[in-house]
Amino acid sequence: MRNGALERISVTVCLALGAAACVSAPLQSAAAVTGTWTLVSSVTERDGKKSDQFGTGAKGMMSLDAQGHFMLTIIGPDLPKFASGNRASATPEESRMVVAGSIAMMGTYLVDPTNKTLTFHVEAATFPNWNGTTQNRLIVTANGDELKYVTPTASSGGVGTVTWKRADR
Repeated sequence: MRNGALERISVTVCLALGAAACVSAPLQSAAAVTGTWTLVSSVTERDGKKSDQFGTGAKGMMSLDAQGHFMLTIIGPDLPKFASGNRASATPEESRMVVAGSIAMMGTYLVDPTNKTLTFHVEAATFPNWNGTTQNRLIVTANGDELKYVTPTASSGGVGTVTWKRADR
C-alpha cells in the first residue's frame, strides 16, 4: 500500500474512532513492539456499534520476535466442545462457532516508527483470505506495557481495535 493510501486509511480510522483514540506517544523503534503480548481486548466497530469481536473473556497471545517473525492467536471463551470428541467430525454448527470465535495467523512483520504502522506479512491464517497478504495495523499506543493498534479492515468486517499487555517483563 502506498503511503498516501495508508494516510487516508489512518485519517478515516481516526475520524471513525474519534481524534482522542489516535493520539499516542511517539513510536521510537521497532523494539517497542518486540516481545510476547497477551490480549486485553479486541473491539470491532461496525455500523456505529461496538462489540467484543471474540466475546468477553477471550484469551490471546501474540509473539513478535527480534528477527521479524510473528504468531498471533485469539480464542473466544464460548467455543463449543465437539460432541464427537473429534475435531475432524465436528458438526457444521460447531465448526461455524469455532471459526467465528477464534483467529490465528503467522508470518513476518515490519514496524514503521515514522508512520506508526505494524505490517503483518501473513504466511498462513485461520482466515484463509489473509494467506499471502499484507495486513497493515495503525499503532495507537506502543509503550513498555501496552500495545494498541487499529485494524482498518477486521476479518469479521468493520474496524477493529486490539489492545495487548506485555507478558515478557
